[in-house]
Amino acid sequence: MIPRERIRNIGISAHIDAGKTTLSERILYYTGKIRQIEEVRGGGKGATMDSMELEFVKGITIASAATTCQWNDTQINLIDTPGHVDFTIEVERALRVLDGAVMVLCAVAGVQSQSVTVDRQMKRYRVPRVAFINKMDRPGANPFGVVRSLREKLGLNPVALQYPIGLEKEFVGVIDLIEMRANYFEGENGEIVASKPIPKALEASAREAREKMLDDLSMFSDELMAAILDEATVTPEFLWEVVRRATLSLELTPVLMGSAFDNKGVQNLLDAIARYLPSPLDREVTAETGGIVIPDLDGPFVALAFKLTQDEFGQLTYLRLYSGTLKPGDRICNTRTQDVFRVGRLVRLHADARQEIAEAAAGDIVATLGANCASGDTLCSEGTQVSLEQMFVPDPVITLAVAPATQEDAGRMSKALNRFVKEDPTLRVGTDAETGATLISGMGELHLEIYLERMQREYGVRVDVGAPSVAYRETISQTARFDYTLKKQSGGPGQYARVIGRIEPIEESTEEPFVFENRVVGGSIPSQFVPACEKGFRDAIATGKLAGYPVVGVKVILEGGAFHAVDSKETGFRYAAMQGFAQAFANAKPLILEPMMRVEVETPPEFVGRIQGNLMSRRGTMLGSQIEENSARLEAEVPLVEMFGYSTGLRSLSQGMASFSMELSGYRPAPASSIAA
Repeated sequence: MIPRERIRNIGISAHIDAGKTTLSERILYYTGKIRQIEEVRGGGKGATMDSMELEFVKGITIASAATTCQWNDTQINLIDTPGHVDFTIEVERALRVLDGAVMVLCAVAGVQSQSVTVDRQMKRYRVPRVAFINKMDRPGANPFGVVRSLREKLGLNPVALQYPIGLEKEFVGVIDLIEMRANYFEGENGEIVASKPIPKALEASAREAREKMLDDLSMFSDELMAAILDEATVTPEFLWEVVRRATLSLELTPVLMGSAFDNKGVQNLLDAIARYLPSPLDREVTAETGGIVIPDLDGPFVALAFKLTQDEFGQLTYLRLYSGTLKPGDRICNTRTQDVFRVGRLVRLHADARQEIAEAAAGDIVATLGANCASGDTLCSEGTQVSLEQMFVPDPVITLAVAPATQEDAGRMSKALNRFVKEDPTLRVGTDAETGATLISGMGELHLEIYLERMQREYGVRVDVGAPSVAYRETISQTARFDYTLKKQSGGPGQYARVIGRIEPIEESTEEPFVFENRVVGGSIPSQFVPACEKGFRDAIATGKLAGYPVVGVKVILEGGAFHAVDSKETGFRYAAMQGFAQAFANAKPLILEPMMRVEVETPPEFVGRIQGNLMSRRGTMLGSQIEENSARLEAEVPLVEMFGYSTGLRSLSQGMASFSMELSGYRPAPASSIAA
């Protein structure tokens, strides 16, 4: 078994089209995992990590894929994640179980909208990262501008460990500022790393860049600062250790450069992964039940089921092991359901291929067949009761009504949706109360489109699809009081409950959509009834009174009330709270909110005017633009309801040469005219 300190559990995350999957392909090639490089949009078999048929057809990553490879004496468990915001749950659950990450950025576009989302996810789970500036061979490449935007837009502390040898078509390699050597990548596929003296023309620039790097690193080491002041020589090994410590403490982001497609700089990135990113021994995990889970091979077994997939062999459950060891035949417990089951086969994954293994231990990422669990469940040894922190699951923003084309399709559609919902926590399935139609909700048009295509391809289901509808919300704009009394005391069992308090808007910056505060004093409502009151308020926010949308951005303050020694019950207080909320909501100037999308368009400069005008005609607000000789980038905030079918419209506006991405930026008051009946 490989020592735990030589394992790296890492993910590759970035904005769409930054080159994540291309980089993953090179990593697999240089570590000897594959013999031939395939491209995302090449004419061959497609990239190794894009194993789903739809990924090959569309040229995008849809589902995260896991693999294991070896770089020198380090085992790298790698997860390649999608860049499109519609599949953000794949990034979310990968970062939840990984120890470190590679953040890929385009040398031309720099920090883009999805880069901001990925950064937020990495910070949420406190995941150390190295940044890789990709596509250094592209026209307009500006790595120093990307480093600047990492600091200004993401609030990171980026330190460039390399200096480029040429830019754009002239990019041929990188100067390692720690070892002060020039690295070139020779051979048919850049597999030979040639370390040579720094070119004379770049010596001064490299010395200046090294001095800046040392100055930045000295903030994390008194010993280094003393060495710089004494003009003493510092060894590469010492600098590697300084960078590692600062990276693990999240105080520093090492920056490397290259071109994955052009086979340059990837081996240096692999060295950085081994040197700077954490091993499982460097990471502690907090349990929801309290306490810290440490990676002890001899301790009780604790693992998180972070992803499920289904195939002809049954349910495949991806596990991250945090403590103990696991073998086929072991009995383990699902702490959510308390079900105990026996582990079937254990496999190590390589995209859609599997290698059967006899044992897994703390720090490993593996999969098992036959586990009785859902995504996000904690699995433990019998007698161990640990519940690990859950991953963040965003709410859907778009809904479609779907109906089977024939009666024969109905059963297959139900089977497909049951499987997809189990696999993807951001996909929701429900029923329209009025029409009885099946509703599917997700993170965007592409998200739902992919599942509709998968139903057709994998289950042979033909469906009729209704027009998309937006997930609106309701909120309040001012404070209002409630004083509601439930009184039923004539004949038979009585009911009595009185609740007094107020509701008020929550600050927009608060992530919690609902806050409950108990300010009852003097026992006017006995403490055993307060939880029932909170449940009643939560019942009330599920369906607003304006148009039936969920209520967000509300704080409820329960100040007092009254009870009856005999006739007061939990159900009475729950009902009274629900009615009290409705009473106050009507007087709090309620309004409907619509989801707003942050839209980013990349286009040749000649189409900027018409694209900008079109975004504004969709009730968009321009946030900024960046126009250069060969490309332009526009940023706007546009209501989601106005973005349906935008990809088709953008193609016609730009002769098919522009691309766009969007992500949810928040909710804003909606004009009445924009809300569909």
